[in-house]
Amino acid sequence: MCDTFVIINGGVVHFGKNSDREPGEAQLVVRLPAVRNDRDKTLRATYVEIDQVPDRHAVILSKPSWLWGAEMGANDRGVVIGNEAVFTRVIEKTPGLIGMDLLRLGLERGDTAEHALHVIAEHLETHGQGGVCGFRDKRFRYDNSFIIADPGGAFVLETAGRHWAAKRVTDFAAISNCLTIRADYDLKSSGLEDFARSKGLWSGKGEFSFKDAFDTRLLPYFGASHTRLENSRCRLDPLRKNGTGLADAMAILRTHHKNGDDPAAGSNADLCMHAAGPVIRRSQTCGSMVSLLEGDHRLHFLTGTSAPCLSIFKPVAFDTDHAFFVLNPDGRTVAGSLWQRFESVHRRALFSAEDRQALRSSRDEAEDRMLATINEDALPDREKSLIAADRIAGDWSRQWMETLQAKRTDFPFSPYGWYWKRMNRLDGIA
Repeated sequence: MCDTFVIINGGVVHFGKNSDREPGEAQLVVRLPAVRNDRDKTLRATYVEIDQVPDRHAVILSKPSWLWGAEMGANDRGVVIGNEAVFTRVIEKTPGLIGMDLLRLGLERGDTAEHALHVIAEHLETHGQGGVCGFRDKRFRYDNSFIIADPGGAFVLETAGRHWAAKRVTDFAAISNCLTIRADYDLKSSGLEDFARSKGLWSGKGEFSFKDAFDTRLLPYFGASHTRLENSRCRLDPLRKNGTGLADAMAILRTHHKNGDDPAAGSNADLCMHAAGPVIRRSQTCGSMVSLLEGDHRLHFLTGTSAPCLSIFKPVAFDTDHAFFVLNPDGRTVAGSLWQRFESVHRRALFSAEDRQALRSSRDEAEDRMLATINEDALPDREKSLIAADRIAGDWSRQWMETLQAKRTDFPFSPYGWYWKRMNRLDGIA
């Protein structure tokens, strides 16, 4: 389960995404440099080999450690992308490119949001999408939807097998784990309606709706996808009228459906998702991202850790060699990563209201200072402001890792306590 949004207000684009995965699945933030004149003819994505291109953009990716692709990210041209699992009627079981592969390809090869959309669409049509997407659950497969944005605007792209439809965003959009585009698409794959009719998914009469033809009901219902989608839209609508800031975007990703403090009392309707077991809530928000895009002014913040309500957003940028605190040396090394080191803080805070309250209070104060530092555009050296902000986020994270490192966790005698005790054993967390 995941949630992604974009809002365009006064020529400023704000983008945000929560990546909900299996709770023990480390999500690492990496920054890869631009590539020029690469002589490799092919590349190995997660499951299939495809043609490589000689020139590629620099990218920042938040990616599950075991995948080639990424859940969300940005490139040095100002393009940002987030993807969602969608459960369509035409999911392929043969290996192809999975949604995270398509996202990374869009960022590495896309000069603009619209160009990245076509990169994804062309690879989707050529190679299909298919393959296991679960970390431990090797039966988990899905198609994908995307929000693709740049400083000039944004698109929603939704797919079903090798077919797709896309819609330009005028003010704001949100996507969750269900299709949203009906007959209001601006772009589509060739032969889309004929394909739907050949599969018995459209009678050929009346107006063609991408959602009505391809969406399913069961998994979106149990995953509360429509509720999460409505929650996002309800929080975006006032910002369209009153203006949007980075703190507003971060707050949306920290939303719980009933505004409760106790993660054990959460639900699948939460935008900030807390896992509670394979039957009740299978997914955990394992990483989050917020971006601001305004002309040549681009800011990216990623948690690099689970649960944005218990994390701080950390800056990262392309235009400096600074080793930002959130970055991992590569996309596969989990041992010693920020995600792994902070996971013990996250899991201890799940069971202590006192620690949660103290953590969030100190985080809000640190995050306010961090954003104020970056927003002081009078500073003559932008790199210095980013490094100062990074130091604030890093100091806060280190403080909490030290504070809760040796603290005992008292698991309640309940299915929720038993679940997380088992997850700690499984993931090697003391």
